[in-house]
Amino acid sequence: MNAGAALVAFVPGLAIGSFLNVVAARVPAGRSIVHPPSACPECDAPIGWRDNIPVVSYLLLRGRCRNCAASIPWTYPLVELLTGLLIAACVLKFGWTFEAAIAAFFCAALVVISATDIEAYVIPNVIVLPAAAIVLVAQTVRDPSVEWVLAGLGAAAFLLLAALAYPAGMGMGDVKLALLLGFGLGRVVPVAMMIGMISALVPSVVLLARHGQAARKMKIPFGPFLAFGGVCGLFFGDRILDAYLGSV
Repeated sequence: MNAGAALVAFVPGLAIGSFLNVVAARVPAGRSIVHPPSACPECDAPIGWRDNIPVVSYLLLRGRCRNCAASIPWTYPLVELLTGLLIAACVLKFGWTFEAAIAAFFCAALVVISATDIEAYVIPNVIVLPAAAIVLVAQTVRDPSVEWVLAGLGAAAFLLLAALAYPAGMGMGDVKLALLLGFGLGRVVPVAMMIGMISALVPSVVLLARHGQAARKMKIPFGPFLAFGGVCGLFFGDRILDAYLGSV
């Protein structure tokens, strides 16, 4: 039954992903997310409904604006597809429940935060802090416990110490993202943090191998890796943590 429900959730998930593209493009620039309507950033031509169908329009247009043929960023369909898949996965795992709704919101927040960090190297307070507050309240309503607060504060404190020790490699946006991860994941947030940090080592090693010491001056957004860890923690965190605790 959950599989059918997940398929039903996938389509609105794509639409939510389309809206997240607007948020990611406009919020870092301080623009309204409701006005004006969507338009090509190169020629300002309004985007009609047939060119605004998630993923499908990008494929039909072959990644270019219908009016001026300017390239459409590949991140647009990726954000739409990832959001649809993650929301469907939340319904598949948790069913049509309040927990699934919290998980879907949590995933959507991680997607848009990753998009802004990739595009503009920023995790906007106006996105991450309200998202963290909403997730904390929702999790506390669903399962009243100090676990959510302690996990969020602990994860944020851990990255805050890292940011203070190495300001060039860690931003305060990452600290606030850790707060969101803790509020959303509770006791399994260490799993998410570990996966995020390990996955971030891969591009770091590649850049170091290719560019040597010059790689130290190259910026890599850390937010998407923390978000990846958060998704892994959401879907597999309990299993991973229990397996680890059972082996020690």
